[in-house]
Amino acid sequence: MRSLHAPIYSHRQDVLVDLITAHLAPGARVLDVGCGFGHLGKAIMERSTTVQVEGLERAKRPDELITVHAYDGTRMPWPDNTFDAVILADVLHHELDPDYLLCESIRISKQSTVIKDHLREGLLAQQRISLLDWAANAPYKVPCTFRYNNLPEWRNMFQRAGVRLSKELTSIDIYPPGINQLLGKGLHYFAILEKD
Repeated sequence: MRSLHAPIYSHRQDVLVDLITAHLAPGARVLDVGCGFGHLGKAIMERSTTVQVEGLERAKRPDELITVHAYDGTRMPWPDNTFDAVILADVLHHELDPDYLLCESIRISKQSTVIKDHLREGLLAQQRISLLDWAANAPYKVPCTFRYNNLPEWRNMFQRAGVRLSKELTSIDIYPPGINQLLGKGLHYFAILEKD
């Protein structure tokens, strides 16, 4: 499963790096929440060489590619407004309390919070996202909640968190063409949140 997933993941990462780096100022200090081994953060720093990306994970792993801090699931270990931007890439749908994780991410961000997640809209969206989620996470033993937001639910979540939605994409060509038709496009969501 991992070998099949590798080229798909690589394409996904390239698309995400393009989307995210367009919203990072030179010299930005960035936190990638739920960063895994730090592949996305490393790729962002290779693209934008003045940007510094650190990671946050529930369990530290050997051979991490960026500096990764441990997180116990409670309050994040930084004061308010520590990072220029915080990234939550396919993390919120794994959380039992996604509102709390979002609010903590916003708290430690000076201005921007970047969201990449799923969008439960369209024909058999729940089933297609669940298949995608399971296939991407089962090899790494990451538990899936199989809970995904539709568009009003995303916007309500941001309203509860007290942030302004400054950019929103409700369809992303995130995978190679054949796979993208079935499991990409409108099943993927991207948003930039700004503090007022």
